[in-house]
Amino acid sequence: MLKWALFFFIISIIAALFGFTGIAAAAAGIAKILFFIFIVICVIFLVLGLMAGRAIL
Repeated sequence: MLKWALFFFIISIIAALFGFTGIAAAAAGIAKILFFIFIVICVIFLVLGLMAGRAIL
């Protein structure tokens, strides 16, 4: 998912350089949403991993 966020970020940078502001804003918005989803999933798995580690000990 982080790869997709980086992909849309790069698309937004390239579109902004060529002056396609609508496409750049849309791609940047998608990249931002995917990045925050990735962060939330990462935190959830971190908490689950810590809880599983304590259950094993």
